[in-house]
Amino acid sequence: MAKYETKDIRNIAFVGHSDSGKTTLADTILFKTKAVARLGSLEDGTSVFDYEPEEKDRKNSIDLAVAACSVKGREINLLDAPGYSDFAGEAVCALNAVETAVICINAAAGIRVNTRKMWDRACKIGVARAIAINKIDIENADFKKVLKEVQETFGRECVPVFFPAGGGVVNIVEKFEATPDEYKAEAKAAVETLLECDDALMEEYLNTEKFSAAALQKALPKAIAAGKIVPVLCTAAKKDIGVAEFVDFVASYFPSPADATPKMAEDPEKKTEITLTAKPDGPLCGQVFKSVADPFVQKLSFIRVYSGTLSNDHQVFNQRNGKSVRAGAFYKPFGKDQRPLAAAVAGDIICVTKVDDLNAGDTVCSQNAPIHMKPFPLPQPMASLAAEPKAKQDLARMSESIQKMAASDPTFKYTRDHATGELVMSGLSALHLDIIMLLMKRKFGVELVTKQPKVPLKEAIVGAAEGHYKHKKQSGGRGQYGEVYLRVKPTARGEGFKFVDGIKGGSIPAQFLAPIEKGVRETMDKGVMAGYPVVDVEVEVFYGSYHEVDSGPESFKLAGSKAFKEAFKLAKPVLLEPIVNLEITVPAANMGSITGDLNSRRGRIQGMDSVGSLQVIKAEIPLKEIMTYSTDLHSATGGEGSFTYEFARYDPMPPQLAQKIIDAAKLHETEEE
Repeated sequence: MAKYETKDIRNIAFVGHSDSGKTTLADTILFKTKAVARLGSLEDGTSVFDYEPEEKDRKNSIDLAVAACSVKGREINLLDAPGYSDFAGEAVCALNAVETAVICINAAAGIRVNTRKMWDRACKIGVARAIAINKIDIENADFKKVLKEVQETFGRECVPVFFPAGGGVVNIVEKFEATPDEYKAEAKAAVETLLECDDALMEEYLNTEKFSAAALQKALPKAIAAGKIVPVLCTAAKKDIGVAEFVDFVASYFPSPADATPKMAEDPEKKTEITLTAKPDGPLCGQVFKSVADPFVQKLSFIRVYSGTLSNDHQVFNQRNGKSVRAGAFYKPFGKDQRPLAAAVAGDIICVTKVDDLNAGDTVCSQNAPIHMKPFPLPQPMASLAAEPKAKQDLARMSESIQKMAASDPTFKYTRDHATGELVMSGLSALHLDIIMLLMKRKFGVELVTKQPKVPLKEAIVGAAEGHYKHKKQSGGRGQYGEVYLRVKPTARGEGFKFVDGIKGGSIPAQFLAPIEKGVRETMDKGVMAGYPVVDVEVEVFYGSYHEVDSGPESFKLAGSKAFKEAFKLAKPVLLEPIVNLEITVPAANMGSITGDLNSRRGRIQGMDSVGSLQVIKAEIPLKEIMTYSTDLHSATGGEGSFTYEFARYDPMPPQLAQKIIDAAKLHETEEE
């Protein structure tokens, strides 16, 4: 068994904007609690949390990393998440595995877009929140200004419990009398807000203008767990200012798994809800929040145990696929290392090795008492590239390595586009995809060549027309003969293809209708104008002729194909392009330039809204116009903007744009001939 109980565990995730000092704070905590003998550093590449070569080169986090330390009898699991929105999926995974989100803010830069996003995600997930104003020692740092910004943006429940004090910090919950004079007013207001979390404490204070520090300290953990109080702490992690006080506050006041709101799950057999109480003797249930594919240690899967006890003599039962597998071993994660573990109690975080089909969101439980936890929602990929191996002989290895990368990163997707034949990789941004390709090259030795994916256009008609073709060939022996007359007209958008038998008088025998339809369908798949599939058309075969000896299925198949092409070209053909619903979130200062840019991209603005100081623009826009929008928006807003989109419908492309595509297709066809 573990040397600690569920009530002694504290799970915290460091999230927020890049350059807020999350990793440095986490590394310093490990050093202060003697979990490591040497202070890790981003600058010299010794950080416990940023250990991948790509992170050392860039000097910022790319992956979620986990390590643990002990203080005051508490086992504190520290999850350090990247600050760039390009890797937001890692932060979301972290938030779904903890009780408390520590949102870090740079004391000079203040609140940034990703600060707000992480706050919103923490609220939606329902975890307790704390704010760490870090780097209070740097030039232009302004604790008072940032504190005011925090309270104006996130609400009065954000209460400062730490204040800078003579090269250190003071915890006013325990040492109110040590508050520096310059912060006396703010500290008094903070204590009054803290006292509101308990009616008895507030009544005592109103009657006597005094409060019991011990009583406040007892009431505070419940208020933090319930989200009534969001403590605001301050540190200068690089200079080890306020770090010891920060760790003590986490150990004393942050909620344990036993204090948090229980997670909900489902009995997959009875289809009934289950409340997962964090008890070691409860039904076994855990959820994978991260997996890592590695060519050396095979696969690591990180599991948060919500109920029961998981020991290394258990088989790992994956509820998703119904398979039970014995894990290679159980470990306590510690950066790139793993420390052997005999058992994990409810509330703890562990990793298992060599269980290949165990991915983020999967539920681990007992085979005899299956439990299903819903996979947590993740950001949807918005940037795409068509990919192929640089060396043709690497095709099989490319397929295998892409599968492993997708298993490691649930925000990375790949698909074979049936309309274009391309393998399309999708990620949160161009940078996200660049990192994926670097990892594939380093871990699996596969280099990719990429390009912008083709837009999946379609061909259709808006008018009606007739087509005719007679196939007649005689070259000695049995000949070939088949004549087809047909009509085409559009069906409703999305209704698809209809084939109608309009033959009267037996001008074409019934056995030749199927070959005619086959010829039409094959032509529709290949396209008529520009090589894109034809959709939403009705074809009626109404007349023709045949020869009793020379007619056969192939003759009518060819005649049907040629007649369809002729009719299609006369029926006012158009190219259809996918239209998407686009939602963009940008700072108010960027509104004018973004809306102007959308208009230039053939976008149609559908509405606008505001979320705090951010503006949300909703628009319809052709997919073709936003193929590189991830990079473009990042440049236009200095990395402050974000967007999502979803498919809406297909619409006809403007004739002048369609003609360019048709001309290019004809030129390509001529060159191939």
